[in-house]
Amino acid sequence: MTQPETAAQTRQTGGKRGPVKLTEQALAIHRAALLVDGHNDLPWELRSKDGPSFRSIDLRKPQKQFHTDIERLRRGHVGAQFWSAFVPTSYARKGLAVKTTLEQIEVIHELARRYPDVFRMAYGTDDILRIRKEGKIACLIGVEGGHAIDNSLEVLRCYYRLGVRYLTLTHSESLDWADSCSDAPRARGLSPFGEQVVREMNRLGMLVDLSHVSDDTMKAALRVSQAPVIFSHSSARGVADHPRNVPDDVLRLVRDNGGLVMVNFYSGFLVPEGARATRRMFEMLRELQKKYPNDEDRVREAYRQWARENDYPAGDVHTIVDHIDHIVRVAGIDHVGLGSDFDGVSKLPEQMQDVSCYPYLTQALLDRGYKPEEIHKILGGNLMRVFAQAEAVAARWPK
Repeated sequence: MTQPETAAQTRQTGGKRGPVKLTEQALAIHRAALLVDGHNDLPWELRSKDGPSFRSIDLRKPQKQFHTDIERLRRGHVGAQFWSAFVPTSYARKGLAVKTTLEQIEVIHELARRYPDVFRMAYGTDDILRIRKEGKIACLIGVEGGHAIDNSLEVLRCYYRLGVRYLTLTHSESLDWADSCSDAPRARGLSPFGEQVVREMNRLGMLVDLSHVSDDTMKAALRVSQAPVIFSHSSARGVADHPRNVPDDVLRLVRDNGGLVMVNFYSGFLVPEGARATRRMFEMLRELQKKYPNDEDRVREAYRQWARENDYPAGDVHTIVDHIDHIVRVAGIDHVGLGSDFDGVSKLPEQMQDVSCYPYLTQALLDRGYKPEEIHKILGGNLMRVFAQAEAVAARWPK
């Protein structure tokens, strides 16, 4: 008779695969946690389907066209959500990035106004704890892409006053002050202005988000930042070799910085075959945007056709835990969290198809041998620590 696997052995071998079966123990651990998700793109989906005011969509009703609605958020026991105020990089070329970002910030505030029994706006860690005690979901704002500040520290400060608590330094295109992982470099990491942006975010208490940036920009920002950084929705390159994921040498720098990698649920970044298939994703999108410069619907349809022709396995909830395991091994248990990218991706792992599915992840972690206190760190405790440290750095900053 073989001896039961130890927790370390279970993690090393990837644990038992197959569908996860929820237990009362896992559900109790999950309900007791403060679950903080680092990235959800629902605001852009609302705009795309119903305009910036989303007058005809009621999130109290089931919304099968989205990964997110109120009932499923409750079933997933989401405690705090960073909503993405995302605007495509093409809007910067049209001179519309700041205007449209402001509209997307307003969409997030409108969520809290329209559903006050469900959502409350949060601006810091104390707010998150208070709102969760009230039984509501704390809403936070992240701006996805430095193109949204239009090379202006004043715009960055304005966003902070409106509630923005992280800025992703780039999206899919490099800027003159920061390089994207999916474009040719322009700044060789960070330009002097890029360093100013990072320092100003430290001064304000805004989290520096390194998802989407190049390796050189990751390292430059980690060198400059006096506060812990985050990757709001990135996974481990050591598991799936995609430039959107974090390499091991940077994971060790994140550990030394005290920062956090919030694992993305997109199959194209999680599954090794998916990573191989999607390496050309952003390049393909740019090619399509050049081909159809004023027709976003045509770009989307052409991209969907390309994706169908370059299909790959979806993976499952265990695949997410493989990335968590890798980050824990390299950086430590205090440096991993969750950044789903729900409503911003086209393919998700089995048993993780929408915001109601988080309990399956807790169960999979428990099955791998993680202790309840470790699971609580992954679900949200680590983000709360990083956010509190960023607030403390800002409080000490010379005014």
